Amino acid sequence: MGDLMFLHLGGDYIVSIKDIIAIVDMEKSTISQDTRNFLKISDEEGFIIDVIENEMPKSFIITQEKHKSKIFLSPISTTTLYKRYELLTNSMKEKRMEEK
Repeated sequence: MGDLMFLHLGGDYIVSIKDIIAIVDMEKSTISQDTRNFLKISDEEGFIIDVIENEMPKSFIITQEKHKSKIFLSPISTTTLYKRYELLTNSMKEKRMEEK
């Protein structure tokens, strides 16, 4: 099955790191009208999943699995999510190096 690694987004949500397209800071990106429109349309079309309801999201994670897109609103900062992502990918690289 290969190296399956999952990133915890908060609450009960995890996603495979291979499915992540972008991890975006909510506060910095929503300054743009284009981003606000993108999130509004995505919500209207049912692509948005609020990881923890009634908690202000700090980031959104765009994923695509089997040609189906989802956007997760997470209360976890992009910095923390990226650090988790780096730990996973570095661990995967080390494992591959050991196998050689």
